[in-house]
Amino acid sequence: MKTNNETQPIDPEVARAHAVAGELRVVLGKLKRRLREEASLGEFTLSQMSALSRLEREGPATVTTLARAEGVRPQSMGATVSTLEAAGFVIGTPDPADGRQTILSLTNTCREWIKASRAAREDWLFRAIRTKLTPAQQQELVTTVTLLNRLVDS
Repeated sequence: MKTNNETQPIDPEVARAHAVAGELRVVLGKLKRRLREEASLGEFTLSQMSALSRLEREGPATVTTLARAEGVRPQSMGATVSTLEAAGFVIGTPDPADGRQTILSLTNTCREWIKASRAAREDWLFRAIRTKLTPAQQQELVTTVTLLNRLVDS
């Protein structure tokens, strides 16, 4: 049995779980990058994509609210939003409760782009599953997705 630096025995189950955690982190990172490639995201940065995702998930928001949620300064978020507005993906309207604030929303163009991007990613993933995995492996993947959901929800 192996030992750690303090010469205590290492539990094989703990060592296996630790190894799986590392491998899972690496493979999920690769999958995320591959899906990003398949989405044809254009010239958008990760911060711009993150702002769009947040607006889609949480609905309209001010620059200040977005900045706080993304952990950046309002000035930085303002620059991010300006690029998205110029691309026609975000539109600002005056806040009816406070005319000094602008409420940012996704445009229909952006919603359609997001929809097409998701479809491209799912299509690639569907084709990869169907062509690279046997029916038995596809069933294993169903079980794996269930387990991953349990991890995420914990």
